[in-house]
Amino acid sequence: MNENTKLRGAKISFIGGGNMAAALLGGLVRGGWPAEALAVAEPRAEQRRELTRRFGVACFEDNAECAARADAVVFAVKPQALREAAHSVADALRRGKPLLISIAAGIRCDDLLRWAGDDFALVRAMPNTPALVGAGITGLFANAQASAAQRELAQEVLRAAGGTLWVAREELMDAVTAVSGSGPAYFFKMMEVMAESAAAHGLAREDAGELAVQTALGAAMLAREQSGDPAELRRQVTSPGGTTEAALLAMENGGFERALRGGMDAARARAAEIADELGAA
Repeated sequence: MNENTKLRGAKISFIGGGNMAAALLGGLVRGGWPAEALAVAEPRAEQRRELTRRFGVACFEDNAECAARADAVVFAVKPQALREAAHSVADALRRGKPLLISIAAGIRCDDLLRWAGDDFALVRAMPNTPALVGAGITGLFANAQASAAQRELAQEVLRAAGGTLWVAREELMDAVTAVSGSGPAYFFKMMEVMAESAAAHGLAREDAGELAVQTALGAAMLAREQSGDPAELRRQVTSPGGTTEAALLAMENGGFERALRGGMDAARARAAEIADELGAA
């Protein structure tokens, strides 16, 4: 029996049954995780019925009842709701000592552990919205209490929605947020502007949008398949005196690189501010 097969005997409980939880549940079930080992606590009755229908998982209205059965508890609630969610399961966590996995953006490990009331093994995760189609990337940080086996379990859970990447220090999660957590919006904005510009030059809006989206997808696939430095890939497609060079020069003169770097710096700084604000509760 390989290690991944062993992991799939672990009981995973989700606190919160929204879109990201559903994406992870779907990926786990498709990947061979037994539905009977998965459970969700969700306050909305209609959503509980839908999750059971789609994935065959047990659903609970009560957070503590769901958490009590788990080897790992995934907090999949909005950051503003995490304090209350942690309090609601604190007694069950102290009894079972499961691994905690938090996908609530911006909440630091020390704050979650303070709310949960003990020194649990904890993995903090920062997934992004492409996880909804199985193409996400998740940054992961584990505290000192997390064993190698627990790290592997957390990674296996988050791999259900795409790739994973570990960071060695928790403060690096703010940089993860700036590049991949917020990053899809940067690309959506670029596709939006490209499509609008093409439409302004006469292409049908639908055609312009298709060209922009497929170009973004193809460029990302090419970068991954060739495992290349993006700067080198850019040079390969930029002929001297050609259209691409003219476009890139115009963008550079317009402050494109400066604006992008500034935006990422702002995202990273705001991530730290949010952690301070929410952690003060």
